[in-house]
Amino acid sequence: MTTAPVSRRRLVERPSKTAYTTLGILSLFAFIPVLWMVLTSFTSGNDIFQFPPAIFSRGYTIDHYVAVITDPVLMRFVLNGLFVSITTAALSLVVGFAAGYSFSKFRYIGRSPFMFAILLAQMVPEVLLLLTLYTSFNAFGLLNTYAALILSYTTFTLPLSVWMMKNTFDAVPDELLEAARVDGASEWRIMWSVLLPVTRTSLIAVGLFSFIRAWNDLAFALTLVGTEQQTLPAGLSLTFLGEFQNSYGPMLAASTVTSIPVVVIFLVLQKHFVSGALSGSVK
Repeated sequence: MTTAPVSRRRLVERPSKTAYTTLGILSLFAFIPVLWMVLTSFTSGNDIFQFPPAIFSRGYTIDHYVAVITDPVLMRFVLNGLFVSITTAALSLVVGFAAGYSFSKFRYIGRSPFMFAILLAQMVPEVLLLLTLYTSFNAFGLLNTYAALILSYTTFTLPLSVWMMKNTFDAVPDELLEAARVDGASEWRIMWSVLLPVTRTSLIAVGLFSFIRAWNDLAFALTLVGTEQQTLPAGLSLTFLGEFQNSYGPMLAASTVTSIPVVVIFLVLQKHFVSGALSGSVK
């Protein structure tokens, strides 16, 4: 009597070969631009626009990589991007952790409207606020400073960060916090010694999200700061893209080099990122 339901359950749980084939084709389709970027970065300038594209018969060169690595201007863009991205991730973690804990475990006047306002801020397209941010930063003398980029990026990463952390704290039993309070622990001690270890995966997810958001931005880096403070996407577009000539070889070489750290970080922390994102999305 139980054989048929068990077999049907196994058929449901086990993906079919068609599903694996479909996922493989979609993954290959998504990987083609990356493969093309890497191959083109090793291709000499005269062969990049060859038609038909003889990908595996070209004469390859590492001159583009040498030019990128030895260019101090590009290295400054990389350092700017690292500084802005790491600072944005740190601010998002600190504020998101504290705000999520407050919304989840405390009840006070204005809590619900403030939570709704944060959620509403996530729905507003970022580009629509660019002019407002530019005017505000100009009034406070923050244009052409790292603070302009960090504050603008943190503004857009905080809503998701706060709600992810709130949902994570909702899953933490109140009895655990009450036991710590009975033992004489302060709220700061509870956050540091009790909540920080149990919410580690969600914190990693928030940090990765905030870092990648700041690292990949182009519009704000082109508008709010000058050349000295610009991050890598803006630096690449200004260095290699022009009105009459585009240096695609060095640009793709620089894109490949600067993509490696993000890919490595994501691969190392992938398990924590997925589990943290899932734990912060549902109660």
